[in-house]
Amino acid sequence: MLAGELINHEVPQLQLKDTVGKALQLINDFKVSHLPVVSGKQYLGLISEDDLLDTDATKSSIEALQEKFITAVIEEHQYFLNAVSFVNQMETTIVPVVNKEKELLGVITTTDLLKALGNFSGANEIGGIVVLEMKRSQFSISEISRLVESNDATILHLNTTVNTETGLLTVTLHLNKREIASVIATFHRYEYDVVYSHGEENFETDIQNNFRHLMNYLHI
Repeated sequence: MLAGELINHEVPQLQLKDTVGKALQLINDFKVSHLPVVSGKQYLGLISEDDLLDTDATKSSIEALQEKFITAVIEEHQYFLNAVSFVNQMETTIVPVVNKEKELLGVITTTDLLKALGNFSGANEIGGIVVLEMKRSQFSISEISRLVESNDATILHLNTTVNTETGLLTVTLHLNKREIASVIATFHRYEYDVVYSHGEENFETDIQNNFRHLMNYLHI
C-alpha cells in the first residue's frame, strides 16, 4: 500500500497569512497536533500546537513562526510504512504527502495509519498468535514454516523485532487457525522458546479422547 492511497482530504491546510488564533482553533476542531502550511499548492511545513501556544499574539500571522516548521514529507509513491516511521520520528498525528513537485496532496492521519497497520498485520483475520524468542543464528523461516505446516496450519503473517537489551530475536506468527496446541507442542519439542500464545489450546490426548468416547457409549 502506497502513502498516496491513505490521503485524508478533510484536514485543513493553512496559509502563511492565517493567524495563530485560527490555526489553534482548527487544531482543536480536528483533534490534531499539527497542521500543514502551504503557499499556493507548495508545501512549506507543519506547524505544531506547542509552537502556536508559545506565541502571545493570537492575531499575528503564522508566517512569523516559519523557522519552526517541520519541513519533512512523505512522497505519494512511497510505501505506507514510511509514514509510520515519520510519525515515530516527528511525533505528529498527521503525515504530509506531496507529489514530485512538492505540492501538498493531503495528509495521512494516525487513525487511518492505524487501520492500515491493522490490515497489514492481519489483526482483522481470525487465527492464533504464537510468539517465539531466539538467537538470531537460530532463526530460519523455512524451518519455522515447516514446523507450522506439519500441524496442518499456515503462517498468515510473520514479524520480527530485536530486543536491544538482550539481542534476542522476537518472532511473531499469525496462523490461519485458532487451535494451536499442536503447533506449540511442536515448537517445544524442537526446543523453541514460546514466550506468548493466543488461541484455542486443546491439549486433550488420544487416551482422553478415547475415554470420553467410551463413557459416551456406556451412557447410551
